[in-house]
Amino acid sequence: MPFRMTDMVGCEFPLFAFSHCRDVVAAVSRAGGFGVLGAVSFTPEQLETELKWIDDNIDGMPYGVDVLIPEVQAVDHSVTADEVVAAIPQQYRDFTRQILREAGLDESGANPLGGSQQPNTSLGQELLEVSFNHPVRLIANALGTAPPQMIEAGKKHGIPVAALVGAKEHAMKQIDAGVDIIVAQGGEGGGHCGEVSTIVLIPEVLQAIEDAGADIPVLAAGGIMNGRQMAGMMAMGAAGAWCGSVWLATTEAETHEVFREKMVQASSRDTIRSKHRTGKYSRQLRSGWHAMWEEAGLPALPMPLMMLLSEPALRTIDKAAVNGNPKAQELCSYFVGQGVGLVREVTSAGQVVQDFKQDFVAGYEYLAGALE
Repeated sequence: MPFRMTDMVGCEFPLFAFSHCRDVVAAVSRAGGFGVLGAVSFTPEQLETELKWIDDNIDGMPYGVDVLIPEVQAVDHSVTADEVVAAIPQQYRDFTRQILREAGLDESGANPLGGSQQPNTSLGQELLEVSFNHPVRLIANALGTAPPQMIEAGKKHGIPVAALVGAKEHAMKQIDAGVDIIVAQGGEGGGHCGEVSTIVLIPEVLQAIEDAGADIPVLAAGGIMNGRQMAGMMAMGAAGAWCGSVWLATTEAETHEVFREKMVQASSRDTIRSKHRTGKYSRQLRSGWHAMWEEAGLPALPMPLMMLLSEPALRTIDKAAVNGNPKAQELCSYFVGQGVGLVREVTSAGQVVQDFKQDFVAGYEYLAGALE
């Protein structure tokens, strides 16, 4: 069965897998889907290592890279990393230490990221340059309107540029910017997301594109965990599905076993859309971490300050959770969408792709049968 997106990026099946884990990216592409590596946590040197590994383990199948170039941040990029860290209020530092202390953890784990450890939300251009030195077939921008340099670089290298949107208005800005693919992510999705549900957002964005006289494929994202949902989105006009949360419960994922088990046990009502991790609204698995911040009444710091404060503490919590600390297990969390309620077991990424294909065919045949 031919699909527009398979022709555009060279994959067999238009199932796009966003993951921070190279193993997931390679496994999904080898199984016929399209793996997309989230690069925000890497330095340019680290990204080079990750992409070289993917090149050597993906059997020549296509893949893409997702970089983070936020439109709005709370700091001037001209300042040093230490100056950025210094902007974190002492009250917030103290409270983060309190969270760790009450869980019986080393308070030094609350020291904010800085220097070479700082997440590179301002290194998008360098990450792009690294990516274009590899046989990537897609570049995606995770936050805000795709910048001109990204669009120009994509055209220069003959690689389509995708951009994530959470509202019809955002899609119009991306059309004006010149993106090749729009990923419309509903509020059900994990990570940074908007408020509009996927089933409403997809037709809104498709209609906006049509009204603008544009011809841009739309990938549906947000809460999609199986092939029947994918078939439903494509019945509305989407060109494929972009998924993230479903891969977190796979054996290849970067998640640890405690979190994966929490995913299996969770319902779709066990997520929260909170700023208390990155400084921007993102959907995560609800945990004691969120409860403590909410009870303290401390509003989240803006990006990247909240991220620089929270990530070291959450890593400390994760390590303790894996080592059996019950209080840490209550605190541990990660980005995940409402589709977590559909996770029944931990399996391999390749098996997830095969299950998607089978469920997609079943959904397609059901619709076809209804027309007979």
